[in-house]
Amino acid sequence: MELKVVEKNKQRIVEVLSSEVVIKTPQDALDLIAEVGGYEANGVILQEHHFTPDFFELRSGVAGEILLKFSNYRVKMAVIGQFEKYKSNSLRAFIRESNRGREVFFVPDRETAISKIAG
Repeated sequence: MELKVVEKNKQRIVEVLSSEVVIKTPQDALDLIAEVGGYEANGVILQEHHFTPDFFELRSGVAGEILLKFSNYRVKMAVIGQFEKYKSNSLRAFIRESNRGREVFFVPDRETAISKIAG
């Protein structure tokens, strides 16, 4: 997995560059958080395809467990993707609520991800 550091507004953000699933379990999230901490970054940018499909099935509980890890360690996270394709009303509501907060964002592009985290 390749990581790239982006700086904006005196904040460091780690961008994950990979074509593979990076986060399948809460432990994978913790491992990534540890790597992000090594860069002294306060945020991470991921792509939708970096997550196991179970992440987007809220009934599985995977999303809640993973987001809790990022929240507990105070690492902001932006997920880039096209989320309109998901038909689940609960997932859409979850994404809307996340975007109203200050820690987790579901965004359409890299520039928005950087702005939300560094904002």
